[in-house]
Amino acid sequence: MSFDSSPDFAKSLDRQDKLASYRDRFFISDQDMIYMDGNSLGRLPLATSQRVNEIIMKEWGENLIRSWGQGWFEAPIRVGEKIAGLVGADHGQVAVSDSTTVNLYKLAMSALMLRPERKKIITDTLNFPSDLYMLQGCSHVLGGKHTIQMLEPADGLRVDTQTVLDAIDSNTALVALSHVVFKSGYMYDAKTITQYAHQKGALVLWDLSHSVGSVPVELDDWNADFATGCTYKYLNGGPGAPAFLYVRNGLQKEALSPIWGWFGERAPFSFELGYTPAQGIQRFLCGTPPVLSVLAMEPGVDLMLEAGIQPLRAKSIQLSNYLMALFDANLAPLGFSLGTPREVEQRGSHVSLRHPDAYQINRALIEEMNVIPDFREPDNIRLGLAPMYTSFHDVWEVVNRIERVITEKRYLRFPATRLSVT
Repeated sequence: MSFDSSPDFAKSLDRQDKLASYRDRFFISDQDMIYMDGNSLGRLPLATSQRVNEIIMKEWGENLIRSWGQGWFEAPIRVGEKIAGLVGADHGQVAVSDSTTVNLYKLAMSALMLRPERKKIITDTLNFPSDLYMLQGCSHVLGGKHTIQMLEPADGLRVDTQTVLDAIDSNTALVALSHVVFKSGYMYDAKTITQYAHQKGALVLWDLSHSVGSVPVELDDWNADFATGCTYKYLNGGPGAPAFLYVRNGLQKEALSPIWGWFGERAPFSFELGYTPAQGIQRFLCGTPPVLSVLAMEPGVDLMLEAGIQPLRAKSIQLSNYLMALFDANLAPLGFSLGTPREVEQRGSHVSLRHPDAYQINRALIEEMNVIPDFREPDNIRLGLAPMYTSFHDVWEVVNRIERVITEKRYLRFPATRLSVT
């Protein structure tokens, strides 16, 4: 499809957008503000505010502790079953539990315990730092006997599939990667990597934080072992909303969480003094779940299921194609370079723009131009394209405002010194 650079063309794309009505189901207080950070924190669904009020006033306020027996206790598994529909997982393999990092730790340690004779962990330098810290922590807890091999990208954007395959050998216990990379948006060929790892006897752990709700994920089809991901990005679960985890059915009888808590026990209210793990995915729960947060994420998941991941992916591709066309015409001549792969099959739903003065440009966009993207070191301005509510005119407008920041030299008003949150 060919694109032109006029705002009228963007508006014509919006009129053809079959998902456009979903934008009206989110709280948007400032129609002039261009929100491009849904890949870090999704917008507030209107249904969530109504649901949270019901939870607080009726379930907590009126029903008090009785609500544990009226749906609270089952919520982590029940909401997990809904998320399973977004990640291609059959019944009994997904639960909502803890933060992404805690889940990564539980799953990585479980994998390493299943492969005690193997001492190599494979990841890459593109992975989210918390994932890397977690792997380092696992190695430390296990006596420092594991080698963590961090694969380097040849072009700064991606580690090609063959490089990953070449690194997997008979000593590899675990391959731990982000399906969609947090800076560049590069998307791995998860099925090929998983299948090859299994041929070598290794296990695979996928971080789906930038995948779930933005690209089709087929964990069962990949024959994935373990996966986790956050719910506050494209699933619009709210700040700090608990993450989900996936453990393949075929591993659940032998895999154990390293963190034993009463919600993962076979009979929590028997209050037995010795731990016996529950059957199935429940054994990967641990302490009392944050009920308000678990239930608050559910309306966002419901919206995603209603819209359908395939239509959302189709719009995401169209949005990013349009953004890249505008980039070529309007931003490349101003000193920007593209920090995201152009190949559709190799990118998720955010696009990174690179510039030597990216941090100051990002500050100017937020503080003077009413645009909210985010900045990632050393020179990335990330534009999150959340197809539930991002419009084509939003894309046109953000490129127009970036142009103005450069041509009007607004970015020079801001220091290069980083604020604590970027």
